[in-house]
Amino acid sequence: MELKILDIKGNYTDKKIEFNDKNFLKKSYNHSLYLEVKRYLSAQRQGTHKSKERGELSGSTKKLHRQKGTGGSRKGNIKNPIFRGGGRVFGPKPRKYFTKLNKRTKNIVRRFIIEQKLIHHKIMIIEDLKLNVPKTKLILNLLKSLQLENKKSLMIIGEKNKNLYLSSRNLNKFKLLSVNELDCFSLISFPYIVFSENSINKIYQILSI
Repeated sequence: MELKILDIKGNYTDKKIEFNDKNFLKKSYNHSLYLEVKRYLSAQRQGTHKSKERGELSGSTKKLHRQKGTGGSRKGNIKNPIFRGGGRVFGPKPRKYFTKLNKRTKNIVRRFIIEQKLIHHKIMIIEDLKLNVPKTKLILNLLKSLQLENKKSLMIIGEKNKNLYLSSRNLNKFKLLSVNELDCFSLISFPYIVFSENSINKIYQILSI
């Protein structure tokens, strides 16, 4: 499979990149994909939920009535969970929702998604963008020339670029990530992927696993 590199105006250049189809994964990794997306979404949870048990409430510890002889059940003090305002039984406590997934599995999933995008012609490669100052209009013109103006698209660059980030952060259907920040959830969420020329070598490292 061969992809030509586009310039910032959306025109084909003489540069091209070849992907060897023989090295593509030969089977589906849908379950691994499910595990990785589940791991990513779980890691986004803050996990600071907390409710108070009866021992953590402030209030009287006086016994409401004597233990026997009333005809009713024994209740202890007013912080008993059966009363309104009492402590909660087995309530939520702060915890981490992080689940471990092998690094090799994560890389295989990223490779699987990228290859599926390649097969369905959802990937473009453009020349490196160089901005001295933030300019959103340049990003808008680029998306328009690539016919991605009203489509969800993800751009992946080799290294972090502050000017590019500032130029694109207020666009609703566009997201900018460096290769080191790339995650499977973003690859799935955005139908179209745009790689910069300097990010391809690092992407090859993922595809060669």
